Amino acid sequence: MPLEVEVRPRWPYRLPSRLGGDGVARRRGAVVSRLLEVGGELVVVHAWQPERSRVVLRAAGCEPTTTAAALETAIERMRFALGVDEDLSEFARAFRGDPLIGEAIHHRPWHRPRRRPWPWEALAWAVTEQLIEASRAAEIQRRIVLRWGSKLMPAAEPTAVWRGPGPLRGVPAAELISGRAPAELAAFDLAPSRAIALIRCAREVAAGRVDPSCETGDLRLLRIPGIGPWTVQILGFSGRGEPDALPAGDLAYVKLVGVLARLGRRATVEEVEEYFAPYAPFRGLAGSFALVRWHGAVAQAPPLGLAA
Repeated sequence: MPLEVEVRPRWPYRLPSRLGGDGVARRRGAVVSRLLEVGGELVVVHAWQPERSRVVLRAAGCEPTTTAAALETAIERMRFALGVDEDLSEFARAFRGDPLIGEAIHHRPWHRPRRRPWPWEALAWAVTEQLIEASRAAEIQRRIVLRWGSKLMPAAEPTAVWRGPGPLRGVPAAELISGRAPAELAAFDLAPSRAIALIRCAREVAAGRVDPSCETGDLRLLRIPGIGPWTVQILGFSGRGEPDALPAGDLAYVKLVGVLARLGRRATVEEVEEYFAPYAPFRGLAGSFALVRWHGAVAQAPPLGLAA
């Protein structure tokens, strides 16, 4: 039997309308759907918001033998990914009058940073996004999902867990990516060095040497060539929900601080970290709200040169 859970958000909330470019999360009307693999069992989770104060999540197994534990885990991971349980009251009390992000907190209190259901996904996709445009990274991610991700075809029966349109797909697990050759990933337009880095990350996770849900594994990841602080910060922010994890080397942030601080150029990583230091222990969350508030100003600003 499916598992259905009703959540009453503790802070103003809206289901996200933008679900990322990798194609794994789908929205049909008011319902967001995602296919998750939980311990080898495939589960579909649907989420919808019948009214402002309620969010409903419904998990259904793709096989009759799907366990109750798998359904519960799938619900828990989607609650995390959608940010439905986040209480931003402490953050808002501290910064609702702030000139940088106070307006965004007031006018867009339902904003939530984009997260991944599994920390492994955040890590893998961070590697694919290194030093390239978001649209190009999304295309690489879609190719990886199409080639190796789990797939659920739609069915017409009224009781079907997915009725389309098209198949519902999932992000391939670390165990699967760990067995790929770098040339296979490079064929999807991923730079060869990043293909090697992604496979090495997958092997560390698959072998149990790194648990991406725990920050104690970050130092081991940082020893992999091609894995730097930005990748680990994305893992912490998007994969573990750490509000203070700020990916200071992100292009969006170096441009944002370059404009707001009137540097006449892109900021350095150190300048971004200094700019957001007053927002600890919510630097990542503050950065997310700052991008929401000021993205238009950055887009309209003259092109910024590189930092000296």
